[in-house]
Amino acid sequence: MPHFVIMGCGRVGATLAHTLEDAGHSVAIIDQDDRAFRRLRTGFAGRKVTGVGFDRETLKQADIEQAYAFAAVSSGDNSNVLATRVARETFHVEHVVARIYDPGRAEIYQRLGIPTVAAVRWSADQVLRRILPEATINGDFREPSGRLILTEVALHPGWIGRHVLDVEKAAGARVAYLTRFGEGMLPSGDTSYQQGDTVHVMLPVARSSEISRILATAPVKESA
Repeated sequence: MPHFVIMGCGRVGATLAHTLEDAGHSVAIIDQDDRAFRRLRTGFAGRKVTGVGFDRETLKQADIEQAYAFAAVSSGDNSNVLATRVARETFHVEHVVARIYDPGRAEIYQRLGIPTVAAVRWSADQVLRRILPEATINGDFREPSGRLILTEVALHPGWIGRHVLDVEKAAGARVAYLTRFGEGMLPSGDTSYQQGDTVHVMLPVARSSEISRILATAPVKESA
């Protein structure tokens, strides 16, 4: 059962904690004010840790070393980004996301390789898509027959520097657009996947799990 660590028990953090627990996942939530845990429903079975979310010992109490993903959704941009970097760089948590209030800083954070969700356009789905094992919750768009869905997919770091056309060929799906530095862009034939990019793919619903597995692994090296 995947374990998730959340920093910040405000409205956003509590919503995430409840959603993840309802999906059957193990959850730990961190806040420096233990009164914040009152936002959690009665019967919440996850771990509640009082402390600073970027403190290593606090993170260890939240079982960060076993975490599948980490979400920093407190009210402070700097704290969220710092905590996310500690989770990734010190504890090697692969799936991380930081909530930010200042979209102007998005480019800086993306260059650090930290996926961000701007508070001004925040939704729970945007955070969950970046940390859940599944590629998506509902997808961005589903065409009327229900056979095709436009959704975000997670790419293995080995795809960095590879052309979008390589991604399409391996997955058997169409890259509709990329989000880079907080802005959408239509890929051309020579567009390469960069660290921090969010990739939005139109794919057959029936192959969604297969395509997610393909892109979550490193691309096959071409023989000489």
